[in-house]
Amino acid sequence: MASSALGIVLGILVGLRHAFEPDHLAAVSTLVNPARGVRHGALLGVWWGLGHTISLGAVGTILALVGATLPARVGVAFELGVAVMLLLLGARAIAVAAHSDARHAHTGAGHRPRWRPFVVGIVHGLAGSGALTVIVFAQLSGSGARIAYLVLFGAGSIAGMAIASGVAGATMQLISRSNEVRRRIAITTGVVSIAVGLLWGIPLLS
Repeated sequence: MASSALGIVLGILVGLRHAFEPDHLAAVSTLVNPARGVRHGALLGVWWGLGHTISLGAVGTILALVGATLPARVGVAFELGVAVMLLLLGARAIAVAAHSDARHAHTGAGHRPRWRPFVVGIVHGLAGSGALTVIVFAQLSGSGARIAYLVLFGAGSIAGMAIASGVAGATMQLISRSNEVRRRIAITTGVVSIAVGLLWGIPLLS
């Protein structure tokens, strides 16, 4: 009983740390607008966290109720989906920055739809569902405790990504003194996203 309670409480702390994993930060950094600062960055992180929690919670809850784990092939397919998404996000960030003049780079980035970080979060949530449910099943007994852990894990990941993307937004705003600098930041984040996508995906293919 005590171990189950401790495991559930740890869920929110593990979720908080989970938000700071390299693939999550790489993806969200391509979406943060350097011109809009901490509030915009934090809100973007909340939308990512919501998408992440919904997909991970849905898959995890189903697996918890039936007492099963995610098939290995499905888990690998979800992970490859993350790698492809990182490549696409990086390529898009570079293309937009390279083909926009200073005026467009400043104004166009401010209208990025909220569904984009939400969808990115969904993909990340699916990819993490397999490993997370294996850990939860090993630590906790009973569907109720497992579902409670998943809920708290999701809350922690929302808070963690809000903090991470908020800090990223504030930092980018601080160092981006001109539209040209913002364009270079966008290209840099795009290159980083592509690099992480390749490092993430190549081992899965082998």
